[in-house]
Amino acid sequence: MTTKFPDARLIGYARVSTESQSVAYQIDRLTKAGCTKIFHEKRSGKNTTDRPELARLLAELHSGDVVFATATDRVARDPLDLVNILKIVKDAGAGLRLLDEPFIDTTSEMADLIAFLVGWAARWQRRRIIENTAQGRQAARLRGVKFGRKKKLSSSQIDQLRQLRKKGVTLSKLAQIFGVSESTVMRIGSR
Repeated sequence: MTTKFPDARLIGYARVSTESQSVAYQIDRLTKAGCTKIFHEKRSGKNTTDRPELARLLAELHSGDVVFATATDRVARDPLDLVNILKIVKDAGAGLRLLDEPFIDTTSEMADLIAFLVGWAARWQRRRIIENTAQGRQAARLRGVKFGRKKKLSSSQIDQLRQLRKKGVTLSKLAQIFGVSESTVMRIGSR
C-alpha cells in the first residue's frame, strides 16, 4: 500500500470488543499494509475514553504519521467520537486510513463528511444491536427464562437456616450444613 506521505510512520490500531475475540486477523492485515507499530486492545468501542491503547496511539502521533485500522467500527462506534478522533489525528498533522473503507482517507477534503456518515451508521448499527438484544431478553422472560445467578438455597432451606440461626447455631456450622459461605448465611440470616 502506498501513502501520500513518503517518510510517514505507518501505525496500526486493532480492537475487538471482548476477551474471547482475537485481534490476530486485524494485526495481520495491518502488518501487510506496512504498519511498523500496532496498538491493539480488547475493549468495547462504545466508550472512547475507556481505551488506553487508543489514547496512547493518539498521544504518540507526529506530523506525517498515518494511522491505519481495518474499519470505522474498530476506531469508533459513535460519529461524535469518530469526529473527535479525526480532529486529534489531523491536529497532530497525521492521517487516518481504513483498509476496508478506502474512501476514508483524511488526506482528502471529503473524508471528514464520509467518516462522519460512516460513524453515524456504526452508531445506528450498535443501537439496533442493543434494541434487538433487549427484545430477545424480553421474549425470553415471557417464555419463563430466568436471568441472573441461580439461587443458592431454596425457600424452604432459607426458612430452615433462619430457624437454626435463631436457635444460636453458629455461622460456620450453618455454612457447612447448607454448603454455602458464611457471608451467604449472614446475608440470609439478617433479612
